[in-house]
Formats: sequence, structure tokens, C-alpha cells
Amino acid sequence: MRRRQDSMTLTEVELEFMNVVWDIGGGTVRDVLAALNGEHKRAYTSVATVLKILEQKGFLTSEMVDRSLQYRPTVPKVSYQKQTLQNLSNKLFDGTPSALVARLVDGEFLSDEALEEIRDLVSRKLDHGS
Repeated sequence: MRRRQDSMTLTEVELEFMNVVWDIGGGTVRDVLAALNGEHKRAYTSVATVLKILEQKGFLTSEMVDRSLQYRPTVPKVSYQKQTLQNLSNKLFDGTPSALVARLVDGEFLSDEALEEIRDLVSRKLDHGS
């Protein structure tokens, strides 16, 4: 039996669309279509369908302006990032953020520069508190 996806979790395609909406600040189906149609060509109706799903999930709101629906994000990108990381930490790392960070820095895909950046971020957070 297929499990129903949490409405606050975005699929890969939905996240791709939301990244475009967050980047452009909102717009019509045509605006989103123009921003998306780089590597993969998408149909107008497909874009309209995904935007409607995102609106139903509460990530977007829309209003009619000059006979076109204008979509705007209702969830800031940083809020979604924080919530998604919290969920990942809870589900995959037993609610232990240090385990998540340990796995991240243990990966071979991080450059020395990226590790230094992480060290600087942690140091600043410790020096300045919350």
C-alpha cells in the first residue's frame, strides 16, 4: 500500500518549482514556465497543475490579476529549509543534530574550503550565542 506523502514535504518536482517561485518572488504560470524551461521542456498545463498542487498544500497563494493567476510563496525558503532539516534530523539521525553534522562533514564530497566555512559558521554561532 502506498503511503500518503506529508503535505509539508515537497516532492523533487515540487521543490524544483518552489525554488523557481522563491527565486523570482512569484508570478504567473507563464513566468514560472519561462524560468523552468531550461534543460527540460514542460507544458503550460503541467506547470499550472503543479502550481495548483503547491497552492493546495499551502506553499503558494494565488490571486487573479489581469485575467491571470499570480502565485506567491506563503512559506519562506529559509523556513522550509529549517523544517526539512529538523525532520531529517528526527527521522534519520534520531533527533541528534550532531549526528547529522558528523555525517555531513565525514563525507568525502566536502572540500577543505567548505569545511573551513562550516568551522567559521559554528565558531561565530558559539561566540555570539543564539
